[in-house]
Amino acid sequence: MRRLATIGLGMLLAVVLCAPGPVGMAGAQTVSAQAKSYAELPSETPARLEVVTDSLDFERRNVMIPMRDGVRLHTVILVPKGAKRAPILLTRTPYDATALTTHAHSAHLGRAISGYDHAADVVVEGGYIRVVQDVRGKYGSEGDYVMNRPLSGPQNPTPVDHATDTFDTVDWLVKHIPESNGRVGILGISYNGFLTLMALVDPHPALKVAVPMNPMVDGWLGDDWFHNGAFRQQNMPYMYEQVATRANDAKWWTSHFDDYDMFMQAGSAGELGRRRGLEQTGFWRKILAHPAYDAFWQDQAVDRVLSARPLRLPVMVVHSLWDQEDIYGAIAVYRALEARDTANDRVFLVMGPWCHSQAIGDGSTLGALRFGSDTAMTFRREVLRPFLDAYLKDGAPKHDVAPVTAYETGTNAWRRLPAWPAGCPGGCTVRPTPLHLAAGLALRFDAPAAGNAPYTEYVSDPAKPVPYRARPIQPVGYDDGMTWSRWLVDDQREASGRPDVLAFVSDVLAAPVKISGQPIANLVASTSGTDSDWVVKLIDVYPDEVADPPAMGGYQLMVAADVFRGRYRESLEKPAPLAPGVPLAYRFALPPANHVFLPGHRIMVQVQSSWFPLYDRNPQTFVPSIFFAGPDDYRKAVQRVYHEPGRASFVELPLVTTP
Repeated sequence: MRRLATIGLGMLLAVVLCAPGPVGMAGAQTVSAQAKSYAELPSETPARLEVVTDSLDFERRNVMIPMRDGVRLHTVILVPKGAKRAPILLTRTPYDATALTTHAHSAHLGRAISGYDHAADVVVEGGYIRVVQDVRGKYGSEGDYVMNRPLSGPQNPTPVDHATDTFDTVDWLVKHIPESNGRVGILGISYNGFLTLMALVDPHPALKVAVPMNPMVDGWLGDDWFHNGAFRQQNMPYMYEQVATRANDAKWWTSHFDDYDMFMQAGSAGELGRRRGLEQTGFWRKILAHPAYDAFWQDQAVDRVLSARPLRLPVMVVHSLWDQEDIYGAIAVYRALEARDTANDRVFLVMGPWCHSQAIGDGSTLGALRFGSDTAMTFRREVLRPFLDAYLKDGAPKHDVAPVTAYETGTNAWRRLPAWPAGCPGGCTVRPTPLHLAAGLALRFDAPAAGNAPYTEYVSDPAKPVPYRARPIQPVGYDDGMTWSRWLVDDQREASGRPDVLAFVSDVLAAPVKISGQPIANLVASTSGTDSDWVVKLIDVYPDEVADPPAMGGYQLMVAADVFRGRYRESLEKPAPLAPGVPLAYRFALPPANHVFLPGHRIMVQVQSSWFPLYDRNPQTFVPSIFFAGPDDYRKAVQRVYHEPGRASFVELPLVTTP
């Protein structure tokens, strides 16, 4: 009894009620009898809610569209009230069709889709029927999910892919939406842009036009997963959340406020993936198995896929000049499609001063840059809308969209161009012109002369990699307060002052220098290690003082920049160690630019060997796979960039010259 007294009354009651035998059972029966003696309070929730939609200016239809293999895909159809012979605008997505079409609970279609929709104002003002569909395996759709599902073939043994799913979807839409005129256009951004391109493989006859914006095209050469072999490890949270569950409800977790510290503490990307359980997902296992540009990546490169197929409908490719996620894809696929456009009337290119997906948002500013107008709205209303209308609406006039509509940064003006690259209509030419890295950290158009220092060197230490932006470094994200979308226009002054970053600078410009195309990095460099990364950044250095806004005084604006992993110098498919201390040539393209370096500005080229934690660290010791590099593999290396006759390093500028 003394021990029971110390248990407490609550514990004692629990013991009595749960004890086996007559006492426990009797207590349970008494409680049950008491529960049945109470009257039930009727639920106020109806068994089936009928939503009254009379006040809405559109009708929402949720349907499951069957594919040829029997899998059904969840599809949201938004039909403007009173629509007759209206065109259909389709987007296919892995990002939840329901969420993308219910941005605001409003009676008005524009409010319902604004903020997420790829062309909300175009849809509303144009009277389009809007259709958004979950791809197979995601959210409301049936089937299995595969990241960037390859076409049926070597990487996909099934008979279905995004091309067949799009064909089947379009076929169903034109047969089951009586308000439509039987014409369908497809558009999308990023992953949705990749899905838009898949529709071009074998397009349905009712599909009349496609607008891929910032599309994912080649995940190894320069889009989301790698850049020239360097792994974009800050996308690991996306990989986890996108593939782990159908509804993206398994969330990655962080262990540090600063991503720099989190990735450093893990050591390698492979080790961090192991700690997070990422190897449970099929896509991560594929990433680990294919660090080089083998058939797995080559077979999926969309520009390669489309270059082997006829061009059957008009396409407008939209590129963002500061696309922090898919800066490679749009131009690569434009070139592939343009080569198929024998009549030169079906492939169009738009280049805007935007970050990834900014074409559907506010295009007045990007980071510290101000453009003086909403460039994105100008694009949507003056370029995109008439382009879509011309191919989709009954009786619409022909569009007057230029073959290339390119924003010229530096002067902040739209240019109508006959082709790309082409600096201006009426006789301008683009001439590849070397801008040489010179002794004394100078930058000159003249070739290097004998007698000067043959190289400039620095020490690259994997224990202290160069941050790709000011710390603390945020994760990749678009939530309020996140600045990921503008890192490509960050001021580069902090990097230029580091001892492990070489900053070659020109004299102050007396005349404008205009470039239109892709700058090409040409380095002659050596390392004391057996592997190395090379980062080259082309930068516009503003005057020391600027009247408006004053904060732009001395600003170092990246115009084009990229990384190359040294082990792939001889072959992208078969990595090989570098010969220590031997000057070797590296040549790789930087992203496209349409820029004017103004008088009073200077041109800078920065060279470094890490860009962390956006890209994983190169251990600077050759190992079979950097994903599994151990602590002892990471070693300091002396890096030398050569600038002497016969070993000249330079950036080849696509220089615009007038007649």
